[in-house]
Amino acid sequence: GDSVITVQLTEEDKVEDDVVFYLVFTGSTVQHCTSTRKINPGSLETISPGHDCCETVKVALCASREGHPVLVVAEESFQFVQDEAYDAAQFLATCAGNQQALNFTRFLDRSRPPAADVDFLDEKVALAFRHLKLPAEWNVLGADQSLSENIPRETLMHFAVRLGLLRLTWFLLQQPGGRGALSIHNNEGATPVSLALERGYQKLHQLLTEEGAREPDSWGTLSHTVHSGDYSVKHHRGLDVYLLTAEA
Repeated sequence: GDSVITVQLTEEDKVEDDVVFYLVFTGSTVQHCTSTRKINPGSLETISPGHDCCETVKVALCASREGHPVLVVAEESFQFVQDEAYDAAQFLATCAGNQQALNFTRFLDRSRPPAADVDFLDEKVALAFRHLKLPAEWNVLGADQSLSENIPRETLMHFAVRLGLLRLTWFLLQQPGGRGALSIHNNEGATPVSLALERGYQKLHQLLTEEGAREPDSWGTLSHTVHSGDYSVKHHRGLDVYLLTAEA
């Protein structure tokens, strides 16, 4: 999801300005409809939807004009694949509260990946997390909410802050248990806030401590949910396009 898709129109499809083009993705269980933005008379841009499974779907380019029937201009297949970032997000989501698994993730810290790799990891895993279907009862601190804040333990927030994952930290802060995780000490006595300070992650520390802290700049390039329920609607501010998802 959230990858840019470019559509090239043929000469006969370059029509008047009052024609609106959109893409319809039809999967086995859900259907997505995305509006498009005209770059020039022969090119359109839109955003790929986040899909609920790995499969090949049918994509139809449709044209709509007031007072006329909707036309299917072209059809093509489109494949959704599960990549390493999705696997990592799924692993981390199931690790919430699992001390053995969370301690295992600390080996990444010892390997100290280069900054460019960390930024790539942050972008991809945070994006994958946003498209995961998390259970309604999912919590950053795990399933056992009876645990006292005074019990030392690793949390997903410690993991994200330790590696300097700004986008993932912001995502976790918006989830149930995200703010509560900030005051939990691990076995070394560190909280996510003290970890950010100790490692010199200034932007991350501001994100965790400033009351009115804004989302990371890079977050603004992603689509945001404006309606959820029986169907969902997302808006991508950068391209000003909308994505509608409903059960097929």
